[in-house]
Amino acid sequence: MIVQGEDLGAWTIAQRIEWDKLTPAQQWLLDSVLGLEPAAEGELQPVRKTQADRWATHLAAARQFDTREGHLRVPRKHVEEITGDDGQVVGLQLGGGLDNTRRRADKLSAELDEPGMRW
Repeated sequence: MIVQGEDLGAWTIAQRIEWDKLTPAQQWLLDSVLGLEPAAEGELQPVRKTQADRWATHLAAARQFDTREGHLRVPRKHVEEITGDDGQVVGLQLGGGLDNTRRRADKLSAELDEPGMRW
């Protein structure tokens, strides 16, 4: 389930797998409020995306927005829905991501200058 661009399923799995790293108060809240328990032995670890994977996903979302809207003046709170490799629709906080990237533009590689990108 995606809420405001956050994958709550992935978050839940991460909390259960990293249970021992949580404080007792966090464990109590997850257990008493959400009914979560630590992950059982043998439960799969979530596959972590690399920085390159996350960048490629955000770039694909920016291209999709640009194709649809004809510009990249994305509102800061805009969430762009794209279809992932597994066929699931994923919401990305494209506006905030582009804004953060623009703030670091001087540190980025020159190869990232794509047509239509406003740094």
